[in-house]
Amino acid sequence: MPSFDIVSEVNHHELTNAVDQANREITNRFDFKGTNSRIEQTDTVLTIFSSSEFQIRQINDILTTKMAKRGIDVACLDPGEIQERNNEAHQTVTVREGLDKELAREITKLIKDTKIRVQASIQGNQIRVHGKKRDDLQSIIATVKNAKINLPLQFINFRD
Repeated sequence: MPSFDIVSEVNHHELTNAVDQANREITNRFDFKGTNSRIEQTDTVLTIFSSSEFQIRQINDILTTKMAKRGIDVACLDPGEIQERNNEAHQTVTVREGLDKELAREITKLIKDTKIRVQASIQGNQIRVHGKKRDDLQSIIATVKNAKINLPLQFINFRD
């Protein structure tokens, strides 16, 4: 019986490379000289430091450009508020991964509303979809891709 999984994952190695490239560009740019601007990464949380809100926004642009070039969907970023204290500003950006229960229920409801004969089940932070026909599964993939979901989704483990 054919099946596939719907997940939301970020390649951590590529994320680290994008952060490193962005830091390298920040240290080389003239407008960031002497501002101690940088991006620090701890697992799935990125913290951006600089001297002003304007520079934080510039660093965000650099980071999203580097991530896009490395094939990471920037829709997975959840930027927090920019906080300014004394002569320093910082912002925490969370990298969202996995499907939370509410979003998983929404996607399974979307799949069931199509009236295509497939079964969708939530398994932790992913959704497994089973069906008898390969064409049905491919139409489910197209339906989920066309839905307005604010998290990048991947369709993996397609088995016949």
